[in-house]
Amino acid sequence: MHDLLSRKIASDVRGPRSDVGRALTLDVGRRTLEVIAVATSACFLVACAVGPKYRRPDVQTPPGYKELAGAANQQWKVANPSEGALRGNWWELFSDTRLNGLEQAVAISNQNVKQAEAQFREARALVAFNRANYYPTITTSPAITESYTSHNLGSRGFGGGLFTQYSLPLGVTWEPDLWGRVRLAVQNAAAAAQVSAADVENMRLSIQGDVAVDYFQMEDLDMQVRLLDQTITAYENALKLTVDRHSAGVASRTDVVQAQAQLDAALAQRTDLGIARAQFEHAIAVLAGQAPSTFSLERGQISGPAPAIPTGVPSQLLERRPDIAAAERQVAAANAQIGLARTAYYPTLTLGGSGGFQSSSITNLLTWPSRFWSVGPSLAFTIFDFGRRRAQVQQFEAAYDATVAAYRQIVLAAFQEVEDQLAALQLLAQEASEQDAAVTAAREALQLEIDRYKAGTASYLDVITSQTIAYTDERAAVQILGSRLSAAINLIRALGGGWNASSLPTPSQLKSKS
Repeated sequence: MHDLLSRKIASDVRGPRSDVGRALTLDVGRRTLEVIAVATSACFLVACAVGPKYRRPDVQTPPGYKELAGAANQQWKVANPSEGALRGNWWELFSDTRLNGLEQAVAISNQNVKQAEAQFREARALVAFNRANYYPTITTSPAITESYTSHNLGSRGFGGGLFTQYSLPLGVTWEPDLWGRVRLAVQNAAAAAQVSAADVENMRLSIQGDVAVDYFQMEDLDMQVRLLDQTITAYENALKLTVDRHSAGVASRTDVVQAQAQLDAALAQRTDLGIARAQFEHAIAVLAGQAPSTFSLERGQISGPAPAIPTGVPSQLLERRPDIAAAERQVAAANAQIGLARTAYYPTLTLGGSGGFQSSSITNLLTWPSRFWSVGPSLAFTIFDFGRRRAQVQQFEAAYDATVAAYRQIVLAAFQEVEDQLAALQLLAQEASEQDAAVTAAREALQLEIDRYKAGTASYLDVITSQTIAYTDERAAVQILGSRLSAAINLIRALGGGWNASSLPTPSQLKSKS
């Protein structure tokens, strides 16, 4: 096969030649083909690929959640692990159509999510950039050159004048992936793109959780405002009662002043709640990707405590939380980076060739006699670098150890977040029950004090004290309800929402344009 190709190369050069020239051409052709054949065969030496094989870091996971095992409250009961994990749109558990619309708006219009998605597309493009290094680079640089040569340079003044040269070259350069440089670079870029994809989901989960928390906090404020309105009405009736009693001469002016001061303080407090409510509404607008001036929500009310939330088992967090998935993919990227650093110990083989057409006339530029070509390999190898490569490998090995530690720390923090929210929900449920009992007692005490005041056996200060206690207890009950909803949403976020690591794009999917 080599002989046939060599003869073909030799026969391409026309014109008379000597036997010595023909032999030299044959020898050059053989040597060129042999070098190319050896270099090409080396490209398939997979066993020569360097770099540590990746293994997911081991993490100790508890068999179950401690706070879940101690749950005995009937008002808020976590679903059994066998009931599965959260799936799909987790916010639909709350059966609130307004919340559903806001959460959908986040996925479409939130600018932080859009930024994260753009960064993912950037990372995916880097995968395609590195994959392109598997293939040769083909270049061309057509040119038309005019030059004027002095007549005095030739023999007896002849040979000078204006010359035009037409050139249509074609160059090919290829670096075979002998030691896995390209493979490792693609692995590193693919892992980084998967990190970016997980970051998108983590950003989306975080913002959707913020929307839900702000939404229920706003509805909690609406309930507080409604309660305060009822309290203000009661204070107005109490003021009227003291004024009537003062006019009848059975109450002092002090009672009237105290009743008026209590009413004015409640009105000021209502204004303060209105400020906080407006701020929550503005925050929701921005999270939903809208200007606050064009966004408004009618007053609402929390329908009840949070629904049951399936928690699964702790080991499932490794697949269900996007921040854990991102940390694990960072470990994979760091592992590939070690391999890339080790490839610096091995030589770099480059296969290059050029060819094309050259002529002084454009009419015969594309004819066979106008051709030219050259081909040959080159090998680059660092003989001594005073420990630079060794230091770089040690640098990336240390970076790998750091990412492993960060990954394990994120897992531990995830376990803590789940346990924190489980404990909060259990204790808040208990607190809600205790607070309801306090509200009932405070209302009864208030009515008794009002009756005593009307009978003239108690001062109005006793009535004010009872009113303050009753309102404070009722408001605390409303605030506890809002805290329970916030804790439930934070638990959902700690569990990863409805996400799963299986939805991360695979390296083959990262090649796709969709």
